[in-house]
Amino acid sequence: QVPLTESGGGLVQPGGSLRLSCTGSGDTFNRRAMGWFRQTPGKEREFVAVINWEDEIKYYANSVQRRFTISRDNAKNTVYLQMNSLVTEDTAVYYCAAARLGIKGTPSQLPDFDSWGQGAQVTVSS
Repeated sequence: QVPLTESGGGLVQPGGSLRLSCTGSGDTFNRRAMGWFRQTPGKEREFVAVINWEDEIKYYANSVQRRFTISRDNAKNTVYLQMNSLVTEDTAVYYCAAARLGIKGTPSQLPDFDSWGQGAQVTVSS
């Protein structure tokens, strides 16, 4: 298991921005695609964005396309989610996840990921 720690959540007004960070440990982080998911009470955890290990391919859910940007800094074992033009529907607990070792490209299904952070609350409200 790769321990992952998210930070950067909080309260923001509609139209505002937040940046989430997720830091993992050592060598295992560096060979995995990294993703962000989110979950609201009573709903299943849903895919938000993913970036491959080589930092060449990014894939987004339709609901966040052109508003959110995923990036990574492998030297710092950190993945980021820049969230702009936030709307109330973006309110959720956001989870960072590391894909299973050996999975190539940009996985987006829950079973593709085997390590998770504890979650960061993002609340969009006026």
